[in-house]
Amino acid sequence: MAPPVSTAQVQADPSHGPSRYGPALSLLATLFFMWGFITVINNTLLPHLRSVFELNYTQTTLIESVWFIAYFVASIPAAKVIEKVGYKLAIVVGLLIMAGGAGGMMLAASIPSYGVTLAMLFVIACGITQLQVAANPYVAVVGKPETASSRLNLVQALNSAGTMLAPMFGAYLILGRSKGGTAATGTVLTQAERMADAHSVILPYALVAGVLVVLALVFIRFPLPAMSSANNRLAAEERKSHSLWKHRNLVFGVPAIFIYLIAEIGVANLFVNFVTQPNIAPELTPEEAGRYLSFLWGGMMVGRFAGSAIMQKVDAGKVLAAFSAGAFVVMLITTFTSGPLAMWSLISVGLFHSIMFPTIFTLGIKGLGPLTEEGSGLLIMAIAGGALVVVQGWLADHYGLQNSFLLTAACELYVLFYALWGSRPTDVLPDPTIDG
Repeated sequence: MAPPVSTAQVQADPSHGPSRYGPALSLLATLFFMWGFITVINNTLLPHLRSVFELNYTQTTLIESVWFIAYFVASIPAAKVIEKVGYKLAIVVGLLIMAGGAGGMMLAASIPSYGVTLAMLFVIACGITQLQVAANPYVAVVGKPETASSRLNLVQALNSAGTMLAPMFGAYLILGRSKGGTAATGTVLTQAERMADAHSVILPYALVAGVLVVLALVFIRFPLPAMSSANNRLAAEERKSHSLWKHRNLVFGVPAIFIYLIAEIGVANLFVNFVTQPNIAPELTPEEAGRYLSFLWGGMMVGRFAGSAIMQKVDAGKVLAAFSAGAFVVMLITTFTSGPLAMWSLISVGLFHSIMFPTIFTLGIKGLGPLTEEGSGLLIMAIAGGALVVVQGWLADHYGLQNSFLLTAACELYVLFYALWGSRPTDVLPDPTIDG
């Protein structure tokens, strides 16, 4: 199984000096912003679809499961696209796939159809996967190798800026323009009202599709620095003497990313439904609760900027341990308290989740040397763990929404275990050299 292209496979073309990379990185940052923005629109879209189609929690979280299954399905084809057409055109392909999916969401809203909605969200997620596979290694290798982690954390922070603004966009243009989004919790909608609510999705996705097409045109015309294949991989016969499974930090890192995604996506997807419960903040409509979701993603953005600075002086494993312990504590508070305390503790988990993905990823490939390619591919595919958010939906249906966050708390404990022990490298190999 060929993994996605990773940082061990590509290097900057030496003909381009570092001064040429600034504009390219600025443009690439828009990709991180856009896929964060579009991903988090789902958090306001899900309670909207729950109302329109009268879904239970299992059916609601299945929507997000379909989204993350795309990471597993599309990552290998995305790498093949890069091999055939290069990074620049692969990015354009990803943007156009996303635009096509956004257009399909307009069709799904017009019918309206739960099945077509699932299919179109899957298409959008495939486009985002294409961007992830292309943009992450590009950002990592454009510039000095020793600052690669800093660059990746910086653009991830801009990704969080997109996730912070998306709930306000969704709350205003989706929930704010629908009967289900502005009515009191528990209001029963008529068939005509549900049909009108479904149509409220058309405008926001038309805007999204238009922006994506414009961005694709910009990338087509932009002189993105060329990337070339690296020649530092081991020969096939020599590689047989090395095994990824001898690297403890990778073996435990893959499930760490998988499990972390269950926690992050579960919190975000069920946030609006949780906050509007009678024992939390019954005075809030779904539209108003959607605005509070911006604080959760804002905390993630702040945490990434702060975490990047802290990790320049403090070991990344120790920082990850502190953040995961904090996340575990606030999830227990969320589960066993009520009112504003429970709401704000759930919001605060965004701050503690902030550094988890980039830090686990970095620790997971540490010491893999020429095996970094395969290790990176496994870690990228582990993003599919977000698909198992449906498990939390099932728990919410059978044991209560608030109790379902005990699953999130358990996920934080695994990340803590990884930070304290699982992330320690074994069988360390020399790092591959990357020219910049």
